[in-house]
Amino acid sequence: MPRVVLRRTELEPALHLDRSGKRHESLDVAVIELYFDYPAGSVPASVRRRARIATPVDNSILRDSQAESRARRVLEGFGPSEVDMLEDWVLPTGERADYVLDLEGDAAQRMSFSANCVPQLETMGWKVEFAPGYPWRAHSGSAPLYVRCKTHNESGDSPNDWFELELGILVGGERVDLMPALLRLLESGVETDDLERLLPAGSRGFPLELADGRRVMMPAARMRILLQVLGDLFSGRNQATLELSSAVASRIAELDAALSTDGNVLLFEGETAGALIDRGRSLRTKPTAVPDEVHAPVGLKAELRPYQRSGLAWLQHLRHSEVGGVLADDMGLGKTLQTIAHVLAEKVAGRLDIPVLIVTPTSLIGNWKREIGKFAPDLKVLALVGADRKQHRYRVRLSDVVLTSYPVLVRDTEYFAQLPVHLVILDEAQAIKNSNSQAHAAVRMIPARHRLCLSGTPVENSISELWSQMEFLMPGLLGSEEQFKHRFKIPIEREGNRERLTELRCRVEPFLLRRTKEQVVPELPPKTELVRPVELKGSQRDLYESIRLAAHSRIRQAIDAKGLQASTFTILDALMKLRQVCCDPRLVPVQNARDVAESAKFEMLFEMLKQQLPQGRRVLVFSQFATMLGLIGAGLQERGIRHVTLTGATRDREKVVDTFEKGHASVFLISLKAGGTGLNLVSADTVVHYDPWWNPAVQAQATDRAYRIGQKRPVFVYNLIAAGSVEERMLALQHRKRGLADGILSSARAEREFSIGDVDSLMAPLE
Repeated sequence: MPRVVLRRTELEPALHLDRSGKRHESLDVAVIELYFDYPAGSVPASVRRRARIATPVDNSILRDSQAESRARRVLEGFGPSEVDMLEDWVLPTGERADYVLDLEGDAAQRMSFSANCVPQLETMGWKVEFAPGYPWRAHSGSAPLYVRCKTHNESGDSPNDWFELELGILVGGERVDLMPALLRLLESGVETDDLERLLPAGSRGFPLELADGRRVMMPAARMRILLQVLGDLFSGRNQATLELSSAVASRIAELDAALSTDGNVLLFEGETAGALIDRGRSLRTKPTAVPDEVHAPVGLKAELRPYQRSGLAWLQHLRHSEVGGVLADDMGLGKTLQTIAHVLAEKVAGRLDIPVLIVTPTSLIGNWKREIGKFAPDLKVLALVGADRKQHRYRVRLSDVVLTSYPVLVRDTEYFAQLPVHLVILDEAQAIKNSNSQAHAAVRMIPARHRLCLSGTPVENSISELWSQMEFLMPGLLGSEEQFKHRFKIPIEREGNRERLTELRCRVEPFLLRRTKEQVVPELPPKTELVRPVELKGSQRDLYESIRLAAHSRIRQAIDAKGLQASTFTILDALMKLRQVCCDPRLVPVQNARDVAESAKFEMLFEMLKQQLPQGRRVLVFSQFATMLGLIGAGLQERGIRHVTLTGATRDREKVVDTFEKGHASVFLISLKAGGTGLNLVSADTVVHYDPWWNPAVQAQATDRAYRIGQKRPVFVYNLIAAGSVEERMLALQHRKRGLADGILSSARAEREFSIGDVDSLMAPLE
């Protein structure tokens, strides 16, 4: 029978990848055998000369030399070198190969070939097979990503449910979980900044090794995004899975948004993952409701301003999304009213089947009772304070709102930890700024469906205070305290890192609402802030210098022995003595101060009052020293000037406030600690800070006792300082601290934290 000739110009190239030099590691390279598959059989590329090849079935293959040459050029275009063309490398005896993939020993290049080149060849119709045990087989990390979630609390009763996150790639319909490999990488300490250093030379991919020996070549850009987001969520301990609070849904949405920039959209599989991303996307944007479309709840005895309606919409948005937040409006913009409206809206909607718990400083319990009674009389209020508070616990189930104080909460932690509430609200939430405090531990134990913080100063001294509040609201949102310190606190406060500042601001923005008076109440009268320097002279100046020299020496010794952080008490003690000298030498508890009769600032204050009181001015005088207020009060009494005083020792705050507001006193002496919050004193139009301190937020709170909604007259704020002294230098620190807070709450730049140079500047001689 004559031979049958099959002619076909379209052949199918085929590759077989193997490992050469298996017995000699020094010769360990990747090699390729190339075949040309015709309908009648397969032709090895090594057989070059014969145009016809006999087959076992007695057919004959008519080879297409041009098509074979094109196939070779395609393969060589991906990087392999033809064995016959190499002069410095010889194929080991007994082995077969047509091409060498890599001779430089770069495993990443070999894996990149199988991850990136092989899929391209396969889409072109090539057949590719790997020898058993081929060590450089890898998947492409550019494959579609998927996310799956496994909840730990399927009931969904708690807004802080935890879930297990799986993230991987889809390869030919197979799910390849990348999370264990990514976590191992994070556990080893690798960060996004390390990627450029760790990437193999000339490679655009990062080889990620899976537990089963397979590898995934992750594109550098994608790897950077994954490490940045997952690195923030990683606890740092040895773990094979990533367990997260549902509060970090916005972070997963950030991951989705970041990856989608290059067209690699995450595929969220299952209802849980879908709900998670929907929630995260919702949290990343604040509600866009037009204020006119947001109505006050039925029964609210107040007309909400447009920005207050927006605030109410935001609070309802948080409740709907089952996350917490910080209402951080400027002092005097009605945080209390917005909160009362929110609570009343919950009752009207029928969701208030268990009470709301409001935790507040002791001095503000009465203020909350008055405000709720005034604006929402339909709400049943119970105050659990005082020695007989336990006798009234039976009324909790009959109440809409339960009021208590931070000290009582700490003392009765066991009770409140067993009290389910619909919403827990922390007023003046900076009270829990110390994460190691009893108050912080106590509020975290309250079993609440929803959580809210109220604070006009969420960041006073350090951004760690913001972490403490967010950890109460949504555990895990900003990582562990150690993670937060490493990623944000040190870079922002010590190094002035603007990128990390921006990242932190974006992270908390969905959960923090901040409006200033200038933004939302343009009708407020002007506020003028003035610095009134006074020069220390004579014996008062000599006293200042003698105390300064001795104190500066003690501070330097302490810093040399213990370091800056451990010397805080010594520094603060020295600063306090110098401030006392500036205020009045009678405050200084040292022998040589008793003989000093001069008090320049004391004399200036009374000179100011002599000029302003006849003009009808009504004055608030703030000081951190209760003793100083006593000295000023004695001076006012000697001069026949009517006044009232509020300090921590004042028992009936309401009576004192009413006396001033009704016009029975012209001067109100107020302790900064006792009266810096919770007072509405719009009858005053002049504020005097007798002894300004480094914390601008505290002073701003005090000023806003007068400069708030309801004020009709221009307000003048005076800062009395001793020229060239520690007080004047504190003004620079005030700007720095203000910059720190503004950097989180707005787009301002944060300054660096307190340094030894600052100490030396504060302790410099009088100028």
